[in-house]
Amino acid sequence: MCVYSEILGMKLVNFGEGRVALHFGDQKINLHPISEEVELKASFPISEAADLCFLVENEIDDVIQHLMYYGIEIEDGPVERIGALGPMTSIYVRDPDFNLIELSKYH
Repeated sequence: MCVYSEILGMKLVNFGEGRVALHFGDQKINLHPISEEVELKASFPISEAADLCFLVENEIDDVIQHLMYYGIEIEDGPVERIGALGPMTSIYVRDPDFNLIELSKYH
């Protein structure tokens, strides 16, 4: 989880009965440990199924430099994409569980 908290700046928060979440801005991702069953979950929860996109405030070149400092390999990009709010530039990395993470900056 250090990739999310230390490198991407998300806040690690404990809640409920031993649950963990990542907070960033007005958003939150609830984490589901593989070893425990939780009441609400994806219909077909499997390892390595996540494909997440996060918007960044910094310029993509600055984000790339930051990731390189931590030894994070860029899978693809920068590439131009069309997001829900218009054109954006994206890069793609993998987290330690090999989930695909898209980091995007709107133009």
